[in-house]
Amino acid sequence: MTPLSSRLAGFGHAVPSRVVKNDEIENRLGLEDGWIERRTGIRSRYWAREGDTLSGLAAEAGKMALEDACVAPGDIGMLLLATSTPDHLLPPSAPLLAYKLGLLNSGAIDLAGACSGFLYALTLADGFVRAHGKAVLVVAANILSRRINPAERASAVLFADGAGAVVLAPCRDGRSGLRAAVLAADGSGYDLIAIPSGGSNKPFTPATPPDQVLMSMRDGREVFSRAVDLMTQTSRQALREASVAVSAVDRFIPHQANQRLCDAIGHNLGVVETKIISTIAEFGNSSAATIPLSLSVQHRKERFVSEELLLMTAAGAGLSGGAALFAV
Repeated sequence: MTPLSSRLAGFGHAVPSRVVKNDEIENRLGLEDGWIERRTGIRSRYWAREGDTLSGLAAEAGKMALEDACVAPGDIGMLLLATSTPDHLLPPSAPLLAYKLGLLNSGAIDLAGACSGFLYALTLADGFVRAHGKAVLVVAANILSRRINPAERASAVLFADGAGAVVLAPCRDGRSGLRAAVLAADGSGYDLIAIPSGGSNKPFTPATPPDQVLMSMRDGREVFSRAVDLMTQTSRQALREASVAVSAVDRFIPHQANQRLCDAIGHNLGVVETKIISTIAEFGNSSAATIPLSLSVQHRKERFVSEELLLMTAAGAGLSGGAALFAV
């Protein structure tokens, strides 16, 4: 009998209703017209309105993915929610998300993997499907607009809100599933991107300055350099482990941090430009959500076909990151 594997059975995404164009941010920061797009490739992004919640945004994307996969909520065995901005520090948001989606037979857990959270969740989901023969819903979502320091140019121009979701279902056709996954961590860059206060090491107090609860990027150039190196090396290793040439990859989906980073990694790997999926111009950088959001947007433009080979890679705060090669 062909061993059990997983397949990408459904895709979904969601964004808030508020569209924020570059000129709004450029005017506030005193930047010249067109500065943001020239530096990042971003033209617009979506930010949450008052009353929007992380679990609500994630539920929209999850519902779309379930419907696209034609999988009933009761058939999901596990929900993995990759987020850096849960509804609350405690309790986790995944059980609430499972409740909103009607996943009454499912476990549910948050994963705090920053920008690489989706890749970690996808890898764990594939193992669960293989071990238990049950479908897994992976949702990555963030509301980063509420964690941006509006006075810090490096983060204020990049970050966005959004959610993406995929359903991994059991499969025995022998053609689909995770071909290789290479995950990496480099704690020497632990403080490059951080929210200084709020954890057990530096808890909130009445005297906590407001900027200590907002996201800060200490050195954007070093973040860029390290991210390019990590994503390039893990992608190459994943291809080697699967004995696959880069020319055999049908779609390359890098984390949408900014366009320059995506271009640099594509160039390093030798990926043909027409194979690179990019949503950065319209949706900005929603951290862990960018890869599944991009998958869903692309799937609705042109549906993925059986055996298409996807190469995905990401890097982010921690530093953590990796690459995954997945056959649809």
